[in-house]
Amino acid sequence: MESCHCTQAKNSEQRILDEARGIPGKKCGAIILTAEELSNCHDIVAMQFCANKLDKKDFFGKSDPFLVFYRSNEDGTFTICHKTEVVKNTLNPVWQAFTIPVRALCNGDFDRTIKVEVYDWDRDGSHDFIGEFTTNYRELSRGQSQFNVYEVLNPKKKAKKKKYINSGTVTLLSFAVETECTFLDYIRGGTQINFTVAIDFTASNGHPAQPTSLHYMNPYQLNTYAMALKAVGEIIQDYDSDKMFPALGFGAKLPPDGRISHEFALNGNPHNPYCQGIDGVMEAYYRSLKSVQLYGPTNFAPVINHVARYAASVKDGSQYFVLLILTDGVISDMAQTKESIVNAACFPMSIIIVGVGPAEFDAMEELDGDEIRISSRGRYAERDIVQFVPFRDYVDRTGNHVLSMARLAKDVLAEIPEQFLSYMKSRGIKPSPAPPPYTPPGYPLQTQL
Repeated sequence: MESCHCTQAKNSEQRILDEARGIPGKKCGAIILTAEELSNCHDIVAMQFCANKLDKKDFFGKSDPFLVFYRSNEDGTFTICHKTEVVKNTLNPVWQAFTIPVRALCNGDFDRTIKVEVYDWDRDGSHDFIGEFTTNYRELSRGQSQFNVYEVLNPKKKAKKKKYINSGTVTLLSFAVETECTFLDYIRGGTQINFTVAIDFTASNGHPAQPTSLHYMNPYQLNTYAMALKAVGEIIQDYDSDKMFPALGFGAKLPPDGRISHEFALNGNPHNPYCQGIDGVMEAYYRSLKSVQLYGPTNFAPVINHVARYAASVKDGSQYFVLLILTDGVISDMAQTKESIVNAACFPMSIIIVGVGPAEFDAMEELDGDEIRISSRGRYAERDIVQFVPFRDYVDRTGNHVLSMARLAKDVLAEIPEQFLSYMKSRGIKPSPAPPPYTPPGYPLQTQL
């Protein structure tokens, strides 16, 4: 399997020894951390194993065998990298196929030892050791063959019994490798990330003329919404290729007739709600504050459905849509919002919710779905597409300065690559090849010999 895109890395190892201090003046042991540099390998291997004639370990039954895989480290130690499921009451188990990153299995080193131990599962956790064998990635890559039938050996049993042969055999049934595509592979291949900004204009934010309002029109400094929009916007705009952002507002009465809208264009043009860069969004936001009346209720579903309609029309992987919602956290259409999110999870789309102000954000945490996958009418979202970030966690005590733009950037974008990849993988969409580097006219093309 030399075609695997791994390159053997010269790994460096670092050992850190520190005393564990629990009682002043008394040593409570030591913690040793061993670190190893990971190779630049994005391949994933899928394998399946079976076993034959394993030792019988249970008094009333046969055995409940499972496998434990260990990656060898540079210092000669081993680290667990995978455990199979337990197959009950058999000496001839067939385990389910599993996938594991090649980095986790051998760190891209095809000849590094992989140790496999076979155990009989016990309810109390004192699993009985059946035996072990060793192999490596290069051997496994031969697939199902005579080279991948391994004797399971128990050293203690072998030392006690002269006629001991083995404790059974384990056979590799299948082996396949695929390259795991990264978020950047798709971006290099031309996939466009399209951000839409939606801002909460409901009355729960306070009247813009009052200093206590999150929308306070202060001529000398940014209000809370503007500060969050500028900080988060400067992070996301680097991922939007054309820097043109549709900018929407929701929950306001619009001039001239006082119509309540939950998806109005901040620039006043419903046919072309695009703003040039985050500065353009900021300008449209301030202009809207002067013309609309903050009202309510706080409905998320309309702006989610607005972006979902666009995402639903482009399912070939060429575009991915991200909706950024800035809100004070008070939500009126929870049931409809959940249904909108469940529907949107089928499309190339993610939602970032930035909580603005001091309110409790329990509803936003529920929408985030990290602990419990969001559902509506008994139907669960196909994937997690919501990331919630409370902006107050990133500003100083005065609320006027962001403490760490790097930490804010990390948390705002933390789940987007994974959500993006989950959609592409579920649809079998591969990244397009990256275009060749630009060569100025008159310069000869460079070729690698």
